[in-house]
Amino acid sequence: MISTSKIIALLISLCASVVLPIVVLIVYGVKNKGKGIWSAWFLGAAGFFLLQMVIRTPIIKLVSANPGVTEFATGHFILYALIMAFTAALSEVIARYAVARIMNKKLTVQRGIAAGLGHGGIEAIIIGGVACINNLAYILMINGGTFDAMVEKTAALGVDTSTLLTIQDSLLHTNWTIFLLVGYERILTMILQLMLSFLMCYFVSRKQDIKGILICLLCHTLVDFTAPVINSRISTTAAYIIVYTFLTIIAVVSAVVICRIKKKWDGEL
Repeated sequence: MISTSKIIALLISLCASVVLPIVVLIVYGVKNKGKGIWSAWFLGAAGFFLLQMVIRTPIIKLVSANPGVTEFATGHFILYALIMAFTAALSEVIARYAVARIMNKKLTVQRGIAAGLGHGGIEAIIIGGVACINNLAYILMINGGTFDAMVEKTAALGVDTSTLLTIQDSLLHTNWTIFLLVGYERILTMILQLMLSFLMCYFVSRKQDIKGILICLLCHTLVDFTAPVINSRISTTAAYIIVYTFLTIIAVVSAVVICRIKKKWDGEL
């Protein structure tokens, strides 16, 4: 049996990943009615989904299936982590820039923020939300006694059950706080994503496109590179503390940047 505390932690993370972005969109959209918030949100969301989920992720999965890539990742982890971080940042920078250019003639502070909410919000829903829903479904099956039956049927069909057994072992032995951190990480990431999209929109509105692209690319690459490197070099508990402290600091800095850019942008109007 999997404890109630783990289920509650997953439900909280599910709310942070799915409910929170939707509530923020509704509140912000109603507050700024008639300012193009909804279209900007969906543009931001579409940009992330297209470049990251439709284009980059399938390519990464295809390339990663090559044994040579696995060997390279094992033998040159730092370089591999840098490449992965850079490609993730590059795809999302392209998405941010495309969205900013599409909105160029109607690019406002409110729409810039909305585009960032869309970019970060859809990422939270797809990555955090789907993971929480899958885990909750597996937990219900384990607690209900149907998971073992599924494993047996899968094995009877001659299909490898190692992935299912790994999932079961992880859900049984992972501390509930780890499940809670899923939602916390999504919140921190949404703040970062909002800042990067807002920053890009600001620079495009000022006709400083190259500057915006380079700053967003560098910041995103740095964050995506740092976390996995820390995890690979330090013990699990210490790594969690350092990584989430790092992400919290990044989120606080991002919030400050958002406020300052907003104030500056408002003052230039």
